[in-house]
Amino acid sequence: MKILKVDHIGVAVKNSDEGIKFFSNLLGLKFEGQEVVAEQKVKTTFLPVGDTEVELLEATESDSPVAKFIEKRGEGIHHIAFVVDDIEAALKELQDAGIGLIDTKPRIGAGNKKIAFLHPKHTFGILVELCEAKK
Repeated sequence: MKILKVDHIGVAVKNSDEGIKFFSNLLGLKFEGQEVVAEQKVKTTFLPVGDTEVELLEATESDSPVAKFIEKRGEGIHHIAFVVDDIEAALKELQDAGIGLIDTKPRIGAGNKKIAFLHPKHTFGILVELCEAKK
């Protein structure tokens, strides 16, 4: 597996407009847009920082994973995402090494990217997302 870069840092927020006020208006990050990922019950907001970005995550339904995360842990860093050269090969390599996977096969996430999550019980309590490099 080859990690190419940090793709983004996901931040769970109750209200993305409030997140935009802080990250864009106060910190000066450029607001690049929003996207609803219905399958994951989340609205994502993109704020690039160099080659990476901050991704704000706002639940669109009360039973979404982001809503449950905020209820349990409060707002804050939700996950870190890494770009890999081949997501299927990376998942196989990690599974063969005994790393617990939330997704054994990639799914489509924001930006129409192939993504998969690793279980935080196997990654020092951090939810890790893998994203496949655009080919």
